[in-house]
Amino acid sequence: MSSDGNKKQFWKRNAAKVPGSIQHVYGAQHPPFDPLLHANLIKAGNKPPPATPGKPKKATTFQEFESITSDAWDVGDDDDELLAMAAQNLNIEVVMETANKVIENHSKQQEKQRQDETSDPYTDGRLVKSHSEAPIGSPKDAAGERAALHRQRSLPHRPPVIPLVARMADQNTSGTPAMTEREASRLDKFKQLLAGPNTDLDELRKLSWSGIPRQVRPIAWKLLSGYLPANAERRESVLQRKRQEYFGFIQQYYDSRNDEHHQDTYRQIHIDIPRMSPESLVLQPKVTEIFERILFIWAIRHPASGYVQGINDLVTPFFVVFVFEYIEEEVENFDVSSLQEEALRNIEADSFWCMSKLLDGIQDNYTFAQPGIQKKVKALEELVSRIDESVHRHMQQYEVEYLQFAFRWMNNLLMRELPLRCTIRLWDTYQAEPEGFSHFHLYVCAAFLVRWRKEILEERDFQGLMILLQNLPTMHWGNEEVSVLLAEAYRLKFAFADAPNHYKR
Repeated sequence: MSSDGNKKQFWKRNAAKVPGSIQHVYGAQHPPFDPLLHANLIKAGNKPPPATPGKPKKATTFQEFESITSDAWDVGDDDDELLAMAAQNLNIEVVMETANKVIENHSKQQEKQRQDETSDPYTDGRLVKSHSEAPIGSPKDAAGERAALHRQRSLPHRPPVIPLVARMADQNTSGTPAMTEREASRLDKFKQLLAGPNTDLDELRKLSWSGIPRQVRPIAWKLLSGYLPANAERRESVLQRKRQEYFGFIQQYYDSRNDEHHQDTYRQIHIDIPRMSPESLVLQPKVTEIFERILFIWAIRHPASGYVQGINDLVTPFFVVFVFEYIEEEVENFDVSSLQEEALRNIEADSFWCMSKLLDGIQDNYTFAQPGIQKKVKALEELVSRIDESVHRHMQQYEVEYLQFAFRWMNNLLMRELPLRCTIRLWDTYQAEPEGFSHFHLYVCAAFLVRWRKEILEERDFQGLMILLQNLPTMHWGNEEVSVLLAEAYRLKFAFADAPNHYKR
């Protein structure tokens, strides 16, 4: 990795680019700094209040924070029906009503759960509130608890083992558990649609918006990404041609990975892959080799950006989904090398092309100085200031800049904030939504931030806010939470559609 001195000088360097050259990315803790853009992040009329006595300066607090922290890694039947409606071309009143119903259903479920907790014999008839339900104006005796929470968040912990990909109604994807009647009905709709000689892609997007059954997700993703044609007769020939083309790139370029011009790129890819999640999958030697080839070939063929840290994460969802085309076991316990060689080659080539299709729409996120991410982060700040001024002013008060935490949200498409099962469910909608990755993701990030407003407003210093925002408690999230997040994002898209339009590609 670069020394500190090199980091400071990176954005000033103007060296000629060579195909596949490494483009350094600093992640959420070291976002790229553009003085002109950065100066505009806080509007002139909304300057934060004076810092509290004894509070370190902004640069010092961020450096201290950096030194002690590290970069982190059941939909109800009614909600499923409502979210399917949201994907259709309805007028704004109906859209808002649909999203509100999904959120209302979720609120009712949470209220019922809280009532059940009050009758728990282990709580002595008292409701045990979570940290997110604590009153914002906590008394002095809560200070110790907040300090303990800060220490707890800053310590590493071993997460519980949870299946990587959620089934449609719960988080169990292992094997083939019995489906509910509604799940079976939705699966039949997908199968009927996909069985036709020409798949109606508009209809497929409407069905996919509220989630795709695991059994048909591989073919659905290939169609929605534009990798496969709608005409069923042409699909096999297209697959054969694209797979041969990919392995032609391997023969042509992969041996150059140790050449002087490309060795830095390959070395960085080799370093980044073991840092990915889930470790049980990516640390398998066969998977590591596949990811290295995919990322290196993409970098060689896209010299405008080359390889950038963050792109490596975007391979995983495609790879996992396409593996499930051949297995029914738990992916976290499956030895990928036990698959037949032909299956592995198909998975590798399909993952490469679908990842390439995704990146084609957001490539300005990864070109020099990453202007796409800078614009999206500024758009997020503007949007949050309009939808929740309290959260926005609270972050200004404690000198937390959006670039310090949201850079990673844009660079990795929330993959470091959500379990993989949630990312895959999220991508069902992103691929069904027009400009899902390049534009709708902005509204998802805004809804995601405001989702934690209570926790954010309870934090009373820079360090506490940064630890919270980089370690949000989503480990046990499943399809229900993602569906509510998407419904809220969809509502924001229509209510504030004018806010970030000028940041669209």
